[in-house]
Amino acid sequence: MEPKTSHPSELSSSLSKQSADEQNVYSQEFMDLLSTLPKEINSSFGADLYQYNGFWYHIAPLHGMIECLKHFQPRKNDVFLVTAPKSGTTWLKAIIYTLLNRRVHHPQDSDHPLLTKTPHQLVPFILLLKPSDYDSVSNSSDSSTRIFGSHVPTVSLPTSVMEDSDSFNCKIVYLCRDIKDTFVSFFHFENKNVDLSSNSLERAFDLYSRGVSVGGPVWDQIMGYWKESLERPNKVLFIRYEDMKTNPHFQLSRLALFLGKAFSEEEQNSGMLDQILSLCSFDNIKNLEVNKSGMSGLGTGIKNDTLYRSGKVGDWKNTLTAEMASKLDLITEEKFRGSGLSL
Repeated sequence: MEPKTSHPSELSSSLSKQSADEQNVYSQEFMDLLSTLPKEINSSFGADLYQYNGFWYHIAPLHGMIECLKHFQPRKNDVFLVTAPKSGTTWLKAIIYTLLNRRVHHPQDSDHPLLTKTPHQLVPFILLLKPSDYDSVSNSSDSSTRIFGSHVPTVSLPTSVMEDSDSFNCKIVYLCRDIKDTFVSFFHFENKNVDLSSNSLERAFDLYSRGVSVGGPVWDQIMGYWKESLERPNKVLFIRYEDMKTNPHFQLSRLALFLGKAFSEEEQNSGMLDQILSLCSFDNIKNLEVNKSGMSGLGTGIKNDTLYRSGKVGDWKNTLTAEMASKLDLITEEKFRGSGLSL
């Protein structure tokens, strides 16, 4: 099934569901662009997805991405955490924030920011910011560093982030997960946040297996960062979610070294790694009061408590049929063939 291209009248109709304030943030130039893009109707969170440069986006992040491409100016050591949705994003945001700020906010401090703010408040998604907000982000003890989250492919990151320069050296951490678990996690996440009586597992699976997902096709997004990590290992660190679960101390040390914040011998002997992993553990973060109530601020009515479900490796077995699992495995094998990557 081919994606549907929106007619201007259809676009106006779909946007009529949004508030006037939401519509007013978009220029006529952007609206004209939307009218030319392939579109999948009512395909994610009850909203349409638009295809731009081969990848799929909701309207607000798409607008944010285009603004970012135009206006973002890097600082010397900016860090970008990139994932496909539901690949461990929230967990790794917490880890990276705690890692980079450990000398200012010790992980055992009773007033640590993670105890009163969500990982998404501490590490914002760059596409949900206005250009005027970029410089106000201050979430690292080093003023030359900001930490941003994103779900976009390599082609949608600002050129200034991807290139190497004597004046700045942005770092990209990419976290990927077994695609079967990613799909199942997103399916449950979406249905918990929006009343989607028509969003059956079969329909969601059909869209996902055709590549229609936020920031997807997920296989193309993963391959983009995998190739960059091989060609420029000092620029892009590629981490598997499953490796973070099975060998967290090694992966945390690897992450710290990549970000130029390696653990000292004293820190290792004092249990710093264990303290970071304990504070940022899935169960601990999930059960903090700040993450158990309220709205996330991520748009589309996302509730904080829906950002955490099980976090388990292999949980897809409780949802997918054998045929579905086999289809995703076959697509993955085909997409990754010859790359050296295996999930």
